[in-house]
Amino acid sequence: MAKIWLEKSYPADIPFEIDPDRYASIGDMFLKYASIYADRTAFINMGAEITYQQLEQQAKAFAAYLQQELGLKKGDSFAIMVPNTLQYPIALFGALLAGLTVVNVNPLYTARELEHQLKDSNTKAMLVVENFAKTLETIIDKTPVKHVILTSLGDRLGLVKGTVVNCVVKYVKKMVPSFKLPDAIRFNQVINKGSNLPFTPVLVEGEDLAFLQYTGGTTGVSKGAMLTHRNMIANLEQAKATLKPLLDEGKELIVTALPLYHIFALTANCLTFVTLGGSNLLITNPRDMPNFVKELAKYPFTALTGVNTLFNGLLNTPGFKDLDFSHLKLSLGGGMAVQRPVAERWQNITKTRLLEGYGLTECAPLVTLSPYNLKEYDGSIGLPAPSTDIKIMNDDGEEVAIGESGEMWVKGPQVMRGYYNRPEATDDVLKEGWLATGDIACMDEKGFFKIVDRKKDMIIVSGFNVFPNEIEEVLMMHEGVLEAAAIGVPHDISGETVKVFIVKKDTTLDEKTIIAHCRENLTAYKVPKLVEFRDELPKTNVGKILRRELR
Repeated sequence: MAKIWLEKSYPADIPFEIDPDRYASIGDMFLKYASIYADRTAFINMGAEITYQQLEQQAKAFAAYLQQELGLKKGDSFAIMVPNTLQYPIALFGALLAGLTVVNVNPLYTARELEHQLKDSNTKAMLVVENFAKTLETIIDKTPVKHVILTSLGDRLGLVKGTVVNCVVKYVKKMVPSFKLPDAIRFNQVINKGSNLPFTPVLVEGEDLAFLQYTGGTTGVSKGAMLTHRNMIANLEQAKATLKPLLDEGKELIVTALPLYHIFALTANCLTFVTLGGSNLLITNPRDMPNFVKELAKYPFTALTGVNTLFNGLLNTPGFKDLDFSHLKLSLGGGMAVQRPVAERWQNITKTRLLEGYGLTECAPLVTLSPYNLKEYDGSIGLPAPSTDIKIMNDDGEEVAIGESGEMWVKGPQVMRGYYNRPEATDDVLKEGWLATGDIACMDEKGFFKIVDRKKDMIIVSGFNVFPNEIEEVLMMHEGVLEAAAIGVPHDISGETVKVFIVKKDTTLDEKTIIAHCRENLTAYKVPKLVEFRDELPKTNVGKILRRELR
């Protein structure tokens, strides 16, 4: 990719290159800005606030407990299985300061999914919200997990409000199924005990692992993308360089509705805005759109990130269009394609353009982003982030001409080290420093990229990757299924939804039984919404099911 086109298209105040070694580690970065912005609010959740100074103190207390009481050492895996609450950043920075590798876990995982991730990552200890502790209880004996820290949603909201929230969640809404984890210790106890223990600084370097971020990759079962401290620092610097002309240090309030366990919010919201001394407004349950809008009405928010379905949902929620958008500078969409009608309506109501970016878990995640100074939606995924090279390759391994389509390959300091303990899967996608994304794209004469087609079989539901292999594996676990295939079909709200095709072994098998079976073994967004029974499935001459014909 020649820079000549970018020189004409890049805004003059965005650099071509960033310094991926600006900080030795994420922990060093965090401590620097926690000192600079000590008295500024770092995170807000359900009306409770925590300053950067308080966050540093509590993160160090958490780290001290992990070191002194649990005996965790540099490089050990620590899983975080909580939604957007104040507990997340405390545990995140605490674990990283202790030199641990963070394993982000979706709290909605089924027992099967959770068991796979904890075993594959060799997780030694974890933090889990009690709403989903029952899931952990059913599989913990099959995993390497030795220590469990348990939290309730209201634990960091203060004594009175926290008690009320926890009582309502547990006894009124009955959102906490009965469970038994007798050796678990409570999060607040960890902070209290840790504050009286010595925190021992750990030498963490750029090439040390910061995260095992699980993804389907380009094919197959969920794999841990090995993201180093340098990968993450590079990407937050890339994001910051691209967006900084819009933003003022120490004055921003970003709405964080996407879960922090998702790489998009982790980098774009949490880490990037720490370097800006920004405040993160954590939305615990963004699906409750009316309450989400009520929360937005309380704050002069300046930035908001989301996926297309989130923006569309807000636009269709009563009261949203009446909010005060006078402070809003940045609206950023990723995770799935932003649809033109949504982008245009968003701009009409909020008076801010909805910027679209493209990224992958394997790139921590930012690869391209629309320039901040474009006046309106143009359907592209923008320009490469600073220090990022992109080339478009044909099936013969040759770079194609401008305007032609091919597979997008990416090179830059944000590209992962590889997939954890999966050298063959790593070799499939990493080619001499280039990451073969599997996405079909093209570049115009100005250096702007467009996604022409996605990874052939991947399904994207509300910004989350769903891989057919996993759905099909679960379907084949049912004794009444002879053959199965899964595809994505267009959906007005979620972008795509899962449809499955099944050849019966048991003639009495019905749609209701299939969906119930999937609900037991898959996170909700992966569960098929459409089931079609067939006498046979289309196959190649070697017997491989042809999903493209089903599509």
